[in-house]
Amino acid sequence: MSRLWRAYMLRHKRRRLLIRSWIKRRQLTCRRDLTATIRPDDVLTFACIRNEIAVLPAWLAHYRKLGVRHFLIVDNNSDDGTTAFLLEQPDVSLWHTTHSYRLSRFGMDWLGALQIKHGGGHWCLTVDADEFLVYPHCETHDLPSLTSWLRQSGHRSFGALMLDMFPKGPVGQTMFNAGDDPIAKLGWFDAYPYWAQLQPKMENLWFQGGPRARVFFADDQTRAPTLNKVPLVDWSRRYCYVSSTHNILPRQLNHTYDENGVTKATGVLLHTKFLNTVVPKAQEELDRQQHFADPAQYRSYYDAVISDPVLWSPEAFQYKGPDQLLALNLMSAGDWGQFGNIDD
Repeated sequence: MSRLWRAYMLRHKRRRLLIRSWIKRRQLTCRRDLTATIRPDDVLTFACIRNEIAVLPAWLAHYRKLGVRHFLIVDNNSDDGTTAFLLEQPDVSLWHTTHSYRLSRFGMDWLGALQIKHGGGHWCLTVDADEFLVYPHCETHDLPSLTSWLRQSGHRSFGALMLDMFPKGPVGQTMFNAGDDPIAKLGWFDAYPYWAQLQPKMENLWFQGGPRARVFFADDQTRAPTLNKVPLVDWSRRYCYVSSTHNILPRQLNHTYDENGVTKATGVLLHTKFLNTVVPKAQEELDRQQHFADPAQYRSYYDAVISDPVLWSPEAFQYKGPDQLLALNLMSAGDWGQFGNIDD
C-alpha cells in the first residue's frame, strides 16, 4: 500500500471515529458540569472509570500535585461509592453512562466526545484510574511547565511506557485501603526485558514485555499486552485516539520516540492494577466481558489473575522514584533535561 493511499484511508478513518464519538455523546448523562471554570491554560485530565473508589483519592492527589486543574470523567455505572465521591470534588466534571464499555471502543468514544467539546487548545492527559504518570524532573516541574516546554519545542504529544507495578507476594494478599498510596503498596517492577517494533500503519512503536509477558504469556509473548501509550496531547478537535491511548490520529502524534538522532522526552505510566482488588475485579471483568474485543481469547489470562499469582522475581527492582526510571532508560529527558535543571 502506498504511503499516500494509506494517509488517505487514515484520514477517512479519523473522520469516521470523530463522527462516531459525537454520536455516542448521547449515551452520556451529565451529573455535574464545572467546565465553565476551565481556564485557557489549564491542563485537563480525561478518564473513563468504573468502581475505583479505593484508588481515586490517591489518583486525584497525584495529578493535582502535578498541576492538573480539571478532571473530566465518565463513570460507567459504578456501584461502590465512586459516583458520590466524585460529585464532592471541586475540580471534577462528571458524566454517567450505563452503556457498553466494549461497544464504546473501551470508553474512547465517550472520552472523544468530551475532548471534541472541551479539549481543543488544551494539553489533555488521558489516563486510567490505575495509571500514575511520572516523567523526568516531575518532582520539581509540574505538567504546565512540561507542556509549555513541549509546545515551545514544537512537540504536540508526549509518550510514555506503561510499567506494571507489583507486590513481593501474591497480588491478592497485599492489603490496600482507600487513601493508601498504591505505588508504595506495590513497590516493585521489571526493569527489563522490553522490546519494540515499528508499526508502519500508525507509525508508532509497539512495546511489550514486563511481568505480564513473563508470567501470563510465557508460552506466546506476542500476545502480551501493549505497553506504549500517548497519554498527553496538545489537543485539537481534529484528533482522536484509535486503540485506547496506544495510538492516535493524525499519526504524526505517534512519533514520540527518537528520530533522526534527536532524543525525545518521554515518561512512564506507573500501572497499579495489581493491588489486592485485582482478583475480584478480574472475576467481574470476566463475567462482564467488556475489556477485550474477543473476551474468550483472554480467558486463560483472567483465570491466571484470579488464581492470585506472584509476579515478583529475584530480578525485580524496588521502586525508588522517577530518577531511577530515568537511569534505567525506561524514560528519557531529551532536551527537557537541560530545561529541567534550571530553577524557575
